[in-house]
Amino acid sequence: MQHATIRIIREEHMALAAMLRSILLLLEQHRRQATQPDFAALRAMLFYVDEFPEQRHHRKETELLFPKLRARTPLARDLLDKLDADHARGEYMIRELEHALLGFEMLGESRRLAFEQAAQRYVDFYLSHMATEEREILPLAERVLTERDWSDLDEAFAANRDPLTGYEPEDDYRALFTRIVNLVPAPIGLGSATPAL
Repeated sequence: MQHATIRIIREEHMALAAMLRSILLLLEQHRRQATQPDFAALRAMLFYVDEFPEQRHHRKETELLFPKLRARTPLARDLLDKLDADHARGEYMIRELEHALLGFEMLGESRRLAFEQAAQRYVDFYLSHMATEEREILPLAERVLTERDWSDLDEAFAANRDPLTGYEPEDDYRALFTRIVNLVPAPIGLGSATPAL
């Protein structure tokens, strides 16, 4: 039986991966068409990434899951340190990406390439980070954590869910998620579909 924490982490990773890939799909589509992207949609998408994965998802891993793993086994301590450092680096990178988007929006075409490159770096970084967690950390957690550990983790992870995994957003975020769903193309939202990469 898979623990709720593992399922939640995987679901949140899938939602984030879909969001990140959608950003690249939007950029690719507009580059091919030589048009400006929908800056409002991109701002909403990046705000989501900053608010949920960066601030909430990472915090649950860094403050809850990783300390329990460190307490149960000396295995993967260096990897856990690297993943914690990735979480800190991700916060810096999302700010850099949001600034690059602002530069593109305010200064136009001369800033398109810088934003596209920053977006590609961020997506590559994040997808690699999540793959490492799923390939190495989650199986280790399943082997070494106790039922009490899982009970504590399952309760904490279930209390704070990402709305893009099918959960009702908190009142403060309802408008943001309505906007994302309406502006952003599939697979995340209901906007016009973009061709696959």
